[in-house]
Amino acid sequence: MSLRVGSPFVRWFASIGIADRSTVGSKGGSLGELDRAGTRVPTGFVITSAAFERMLAVLDTTGSIRTRIARLDPQDLPGIRNACADIRHRIEDAPLPTELHAMLVEAYRELNDREHDVPVAVRSSATIDDAADVSRRSLQETFLWVRGIEGVAYCVRSCWSSLFGVEAVTHRLRLKVPERTVSMGVIVQRMVNAQCAGVMSTRNRATGDRNLISIEGTWGMGSAVSSGEVTPDRFLVSKITGEIVQRNVSEKLTQHLPDAIAGGVRREPVPDELRNVSCLTDSQIIELAQAARKVERHYGSAQEIEWAIVQGERGVYLLQSRAEAAEANRDVRPVAVPHAKDQDPMVSLLSGRQR
Repeated sequence: MSLRVGSPFVRWFASIGIADRSTVGSKGGSLGELDRAGTRVPTGFVITSAAFERMLAVLDTTGSIRTRIARLDPQDLPGIRNACADIRHRIEDAPLPTELHAMLVEAYRELNDREHDVPVAVRSSATIDDAADVSRRSLQETFLWVRGIEGVAYCVRSCWSSLFGVEAVTHRLRLKVPERTVSMGVIVQRMVNAQCAGVMSTRNRATGDRNLISIEGTWGMGSAVSSGEVTPDRFLVSKITGEIVQRNVSEKLTQHLPDAIAGGVRREPVPDELRNVSCLTDSQIIELAQAARKVERHYGSAQEIEWAIVQGERGVYLLQSRAEAAEANRDVRPVAVPHAKDQDPMVSLLSGRQR
């Protein structure tokens, strides 16, 4: 049976939105909203929080995991470390429940669409509201360029276990987040082999001017920007005239590229002839700005958007969108529009650890 219609454990991007955050997490809901906004998003699905709860029910019949976390003292770092290490090992070492594994196999097969073991990103999407502290969004794992169902299943378990990482647990304890409300969706999404990538904001990030769109980019994957290894090219585009009003092309010495053999990301020097060349053409800059305006209109608030461009393909891909820091503390909901059409840890799409 095709899972495209959805199931309690698997939801495709086209069938979800921000209203589904309780089951697919904030990142999963955002990808669904980008699809509804009519933007180009790499195909994928979310393993829902119901799957996480099913896994816990099988693994922990007495509910001892959540009880143990809830009883921890946020000041007792050794106690937190011991509890987290034990819980993470239990989750990562346990096989997926039979019905979950079967649905994951079927969904991954549909995602392959007649290709063999396409590379995917496997990304955590916690269901707890991250607006309370926007600086702590990336406390869970993301894996890139994962191939094969066993690798995907391993990374799903690792994403689940990262909900019980020391930093994540300490953060929840200090905020007094009820442990029973904490759950996890996991995104499984086709990778795109980026010629260049980066992040853009629907306001001037330096001044807050809402009449300008700020775009940052570099050769290869955008993780080179967020890790601080590269000073990105920077562009400002006027929302009023659509003109590129400022451009700063930097010297880009390093790029992050997919490791096709080991998975994850490898660092490579940027070829000499590209180091001081803009990673974006003027037409690509304008296209990115138009996509940013579409997303901002859909949400009705300033957005920070991850993007990528693939060599030889027309159009840009949007990988994620979230409310800008100044907007994140209010309950931002999308504007009503018609529906349109961290094996080794690997680096996050725009932040995380390198191999």
